[in-house]
Amino acid sequence: MDIVKNVLNLELISFEEYKIKVYSLIIIIFIFLITRLLLWLIKKALHRRNKSHNLDPGSTYALFQIVKYIIWVLAISFMFKALKIDLTVLLAGSAALLVGVGLGLQQTFNDVVSGIILLSEKSIKINDILEIDGDIVKIQEIGLRTSMGLNRDEISIIIPNSLITTNKVINWSHQSKQTRFKINVGVAYGSDVDLVMRIMKVSALEHPEVSDKTTVDARFLDFGSSSLDFQLLFYSENIFRIERVKSEIRVIINRKFIENDIIIPFPQLDLHFKTGKPEMPTDTE
Repeated sequence: MDIVKNVLNLELISFEEYKIKVYSLIIIIFIFLITRLLLWLIKKALHRRNKSHNLDPGSTYALFQIVKYIIWVLAISFMFKALKIDLTVLLAGSAALLVGVGLGLQQTFNDVVSGIILLSEKSIKINDILEIDGDIVKIQEIGLRTSMGLNRDEISIIIPNSLITTNKVINWSHQSKQTRFKINVGVAYGSDVDLVMRIMKVSALEHPEVSDKTTVDARFLDFGSSSLDFQLLFYSENIFRIERVKSEIRVIINRKFIENDIIIPFPQLDLHFKTGKPEMPTDTE
């Protein structure tokens, strides 16, 4: 027992009145392992609850992130206490330094506060499709300072949280899993308008990723400068890959237009040339 006691009281680091002994290090490791185990149990419990109650995965993830940050803050405070470090004295002694660091890391703090807002409000969740600065991004992870997303080119994008909370962001999947999209097309003057609209509807209905077939609609938009302008409207749940869906529907429309002798005109421009010699001004006295 004396040997064990001596080992536990062995000083590893000594700095003025602060001393780190073996038993302090063991307590810190114990707190770390308990924290990891507790977070693992909470994550498993939330996952089971998510399955049994059909909860939204994004909301479950946000709740776990908030709980994780709170538990780690408590765990770190207990670790400092095990080292007999008074946090109030430490913060008071480094107040001037913290002010300087705070000014230098102002944007970082802004991102952290924005991360807390995102996780607590749940306005943005995992797997949401966002349009940020003209780029379509599928959110994969919401962190305390940054969020990570994947764009349509399979490129991972790291987004500062303040960019989401302070800028105009379109959430394509916030209220519904399916969204309405549009395809514009122009045909030559003299084309059968009813036939054109019917072909556009049939083309959309043929595509397997067009949902809610009863809402597919075609509209005659306007008399353009060189074409009759139409618009196809349809719903789809494949929001992230919608450009591929649009491309495939355009291919179907083009094939059916060719089969029915419907022409998509080139842009036309009429030029008028004035012939003859210009009259030269005459000098008059």
